[in-house]
Amino acid sequence: MYGLTRAPITLIASGAAGLLVWLATQLSQHTNAGFWAAHGLLAGAGLVMALSQLIGGWTKWGVPRISPHVLFVAFLPAAVCVGWLLVAGQPRGSTTQSHVIGWSGDIGIRGLVTDLMRYLGVLAFGLGLLFGLSFDTTGPAIAKAEPRDWTAVREAPTTVTPAPVAPVAPPEPEPAPETEPTAVTPSSERAVPE
Repeated sequence: MYGLTRAPITLIASGAAGLLVWLATQLSQHTNAGFWAAHGLLAGAGLVMALSQLIGGWTKWGVPRISPHVLFVAFLPAAVCVGWLLVAGQPRGSTTQSHVIGWSGDIGIRGLVTDLMRYLGVLAFGLGLLFGLSFDTTGPAIAKAEPRDWTAVREAPTTVTPAPVAPVAPPEPEPAPETEPTAVTPSSERAVPE
């Protein structure tokens, strides 16, 4: 059943992600608005692929939750880096773009930023995928037994009322076994072996 659920969900999600990528190609990236919209759609395509594994039963069939460790340790640093590159790669200059490019030169990463700007679409897709991977499931809810309050049991009165007992007749004595009478001879008459 697991494979029968996961496979169709993954197929549907890949079709939806492909549609989002196609929509991104239909936008003009010669303006900053079109540039950000296109890269937002690419990030959405990555998110759809990651969530398909969550919805398709990849994990424990439980309630989705966000994993703070993955969010803060993996996603946020990547979001800062990809955001830095996207601001630097905008088609129209702005104050923010000039600051980012200037700061990149100041810390010696301008060449790296220029090289990575060729792959902004892939980085946006990867950022959306990474955000989707920060979700997990808690597993199915299992009813827990309530712990018993043993103090109430110890403090309860221990009065026990005996159950009524029906009168029982005393047992009849067993008849004595019949034995043959034995003659008792005085000790002087006893034969003594010689």
